[in-house]
Parts: sequence; C-alpha cells; structure tokens
Amino acid sequence: MRPVRSIPHARKAAAVAAIITVAAASPTSATGGTAGGRSSHASVTGAGEFRLPYLDDADIRSFTFDAHAAPYSRPLPGVPTGLPTDAYGTVTVSHYSAERDVTYTAEGTVDCLVTAPGSATVTAVIFKVSAGGPDWVGRRLGFSVHDAGGGKPGRASRDRVGFSWADGVNTTYTEEGGTEFSVGPCMAPAAFAPVTSGGYRVRHTDLPPWPTG
Repeated sequence: MRPVRSIPHARKAAAVAAIITVAAASPTSATGGTAGGRSSHASVTGAGEFRLPYLDDADIRSFTFDAHAAPYSRPLPGVPTGLPTDAYGTVTVSHYSAERDVTYTAEGTVDCLVTAPGSATVTAVIFKVSAGGPDWVGRRLGFSVHDAGGGKPGRASRDRVGFSWADGVNTTYTEEGGTEFSVGPCMAPAAFAPVTSGGYRVRHTDLPPWPTG
C-alpha cells in the first residue's frame, strides 16, 4: 500500500463510501465530559481523500479518523496512571491502486492523540489488512491532520494530512537499501498532503495535568 492516485467519479465515490463506517472501541475507563454530556477531551473525526504533492498518478488515497482522547486511561508498567496522551478509536486507511484496479484497506486501533488548535497527531496499531495489502498487522502507524476550518459548500477543502510511511519519511537510505524505523506513540510528520475531497475536524483540548495523590 504505497503512496495513492484519481479515477472516474463512480468508482471514486464507491472507494470513499467503503471506508466511512468506523466502529470505535471504548476505553476501559471514563473520559469525562461537560454538564451537557459533550466530551471535554480532544478528538479528530472525518474522512477525506488526499493527493501526494510529489506524485502524479491515478491512485486514490484516503483516511478516516474517529479518534478521541482518554487521558490516563491505559495503565503502563511504571506508569500506573496512564498517560495524558492516551486515546481510543479507529483509523481506516484506503488505497485504490489504478495499476492493479483494486482497493486495499487497513484498520487500526488508536493508542495516542495530541492536538493543537487546528492540528493533531494520531497513532494507531493496525489489526486488520485486506487481502494483498501490506504486512502491517501489529505495527503502529502515525498520522497528522491539519484542520483548516471552513468546509463551506462549493469550496475546496484546505485540510491536509501526513503519515509515517510516506516516501522519505521515517526511513534511512544507504547503498544497501532503505531501513524503515518503528513509529513511537503520537509520532508523525507534518501534514504535507492536501485533502481533495471530504475533510476533518480537530477538536483541541490541552493535555490535562497528571493525577495527584
């Protein structure tokens, strides 16, 4: 599932529709909320196609995010409180290969989320890959999102995305070839790829203080 290209509208719409349904997994502890029941924590949601500025191809690449912060919800060895960046949810990757005329998909469980106004970094551990897709099961992938706002009818999206397996990212090249490194929690490049259809919403909230007592 290397970098993605553009095809006739009917097939394009079908490829996007295939990834819109996302089932988020609930965290093991409550995430808190406001008096009105609305979550007070950060989130990244939405679905969109994007293009790679350095490639001119006919592939279609898209991400769907349903990621929600759940601070201090995942106890770790040596960190029984969990971390302020703990999160839950699902990320879906879709890549239509024009050369092979097939769409590959992958789904991952969100494990980390950090936001700033209009931007976010998310990581997810892949648990499912469609037939013929990359050997990603069990691997953590990194994603970045730039929410440019707007989203008005008739206007092109100004959102952007980035990802850890892009060409030249997270890989060192030598005469022997390329070596790709593992991705740590909440690690991803800047959102370099323009969104061409759909879009994302980043709901920013500062990371909460460490628990006391």
